[in-house]
Amino acid sequence: MEQYIYDESNALWYERNGDYYIPCLKLPEINIGIWGERYLTYIREHKKLLHTKLVVNGTLYTHLAEINQQAEEMFSRLVKQMAEREGVTEKLKADNQMEWVAWMNNIRNKVTEIVNTELIFT
Repeated sequence: MEQYIYDESNALWYERNGDYYIPCLKLPEINIGIWGERYLTYIREHKKLLHTKLVVNGTLYTHLAEINQQAEEMFSRLVKQMAEREGVTEKLKADNQMEWVAWMNNIRNKVTEIVNTELIFT
């Protein structure tokens, strides 16, 4: 028996493991990031049908990477907009670093909640 065989009907390679042939499957090397991880956890627990559909179609990691990219862009844009609206500037950073850090942490926490509500947990 050969170690590897190719099945033309499904375009997969198989590797012999004892008496059985196991498909040679490899997960794509895609960075899904923190937002993708959060979304994955959410759909595993609350949207099982969507999760199963994405797994069966083989598009789960691509979808997670897209969600992560959208969330990162939204997060960056909202942090910048909120900082400008609340008057958190580079001048404040130079004059009073601790106050600037407190403001920025507050803004980032708000924006995290917005991104989670609007994009991740929907």
